[in-house]
Amino acid sequence: MVIDPKICYRIIQARDARYDGKFFTAVTSTGIYCRPICPARTPKRENVRFYLCAASAEADGFRPCKRCRPETAPGTPAWNGTSTTVSCALRLVESGFLDEHSVHQLADRLGMGERHLRRLFLEHIGAAPNAIAQSRRAHFALRMLRDTNLPMSHVAHGAGFGSIRQFNDVIRSVFGEPPRSMRKTRAAPSRNRRRSGAEWPITLSLAYRPPLRWEDLLAFLAKRAVPGVEEVTEKAYRRSISIGRATGVIDVRPGRDLRNELRVSLAGIEPALVGHVVRRVRRMFDLDADPLSIGGHLRRDVRLAPLVAAAPGMRLPLTWEPFEAVVRAVLGQQISVAGAVTIAGRLAERYGRPVDGGGTILRLFPGPSELAGADFSGFGVPVSRARALAAVARATRDGRLRFDDSVRPGELEKVLQSIPGIGPWSVQYIALRGMGEPDAFPESDLGIRKALDALGYPKHSGQRKEAIALLAPWRGYAAIYFWRALSAGG
Repeated sequence: MVIDPKICYRIIQARDARYDGKFFTAVTSTGIYCRPICPARTPKRENVRFYLCAASAEADGFRPCKRCRPETAPGTPAWNGTSTTVSCALRLVESGFLDEHSVHQLADRLGMGERHLRRLFLEHIGAAPNAIAQSRRAHFALRMLRDTNLPMSHVAHGAGFGSIRQFNDVIRSVFGEPPRSMRKTRAAPSRNRRRSGAEWPITLSLAYRPPLRWEDLLAFLAKRAVPGVEEVTEKAYRRSISIGRATGVIDVRPGRDLRNELRVSLAGIEPALVGHVVRRVRRMFDLDADPLSIGGHLRRDVRLAPLVAAAPGMRLPLTWEPFEAVVRAVLGQQISVAGAVTIAGRLAERYGRPVDGGGTILRLFPGPSELAGADFSGFGVPVSRARALAAVARATRDGRLRFDDSVRPGELEKVLQSIPGIGPWSVQYIALRGMGEPDAFPESDLGIRKALDALGYPKHSGQRKEAIALLAPWRGYAAIYFWRALSAGG
């Protein structure tokens, strides 16, 4: 995104929630920076500066507004307008890479020098990598301070700080107040009860840019819910999760009072892992998407425009782990969604690790360690697919196949297609639902082909490819609309 001060000023005058988190407004007369939706009186134009991210505003000495709470703003999807390298680096920073590694190690991971990486960050973002990471930690810590009654040590570790001292110093530096003073400004809700020394559950709000088709997300996930692992009700999605060896259950549902937020409750999760879980939930439900840009681009196609107009705000529904998308893709080859879900449920029942306290949620989706040596006979899995599952499980377990944010889609595609039984459809499905690649498009999918035929796309393969190519870089969202059109009889 390139900042145009005139347009940004009109946006803050209108308090347009569709631009929330895409830029921040700093007021030189007060030393405060705000979200575009801040309810405070609009400042004079001559007193305003605009920044792409909170960290760049903080680097210039501005402090976050206590009224609009910039720490609760949606993230910026893929940091639009930045270079591919910076986008990749920012995904790693957002995933917590710098909580345990140095900027030098980040640069090594990306195959460049540290000085060059810093120069790219300052050029494209206006803040250094460490400043971005520090701002992320500080803002998440503030949300935990205000929305939970977790002890200070748990807040510090959950936000990614290495020590209480570092936590105190950074919070004072960013917000101008000590952590305890900030907690006193808003009483901690009583919903986070302590049981046997652990907090159970922890509930946090996750903001998004409107609109969001929550009912469509639930419908998509309900059709693919694995028994014992996932559960979809009228309003909520529940499932088992794991972070390393830690296990728990999440419950995701709409926020209260028609706010543009979802509420996630985490049961059985240690406070130190809360930040990791929240980042994954945001990604799983595509909460940092920009429906304004995506919808505007897709509506240029006259055949797709009515679908977008009828259901604005569709999101990419990701799996909890990328490996789960791999298993679903292999199981889903040449059979119905219902058939693939049935087999996945049988695999989970035999090989999924158990979870406690989840009610009808009984076990985890089986991971690479469980499936690398699994016996697939008796599950209805053809021999060729069973070999593919075992091969991809071993490759993931042994580290030859990685799904982290430093792996570019092209590199992942090359490794996946080197495994017998993983073809182009599977690769695109994994990129879409496992990695959240917004331009992934499983063109050979039977449902998508039916939708394309029904909507009048060219029959000739070359002409069809040209028509679909015009939907880039949002072909993944187009796929979601095509699947929806088919299920709705459109």
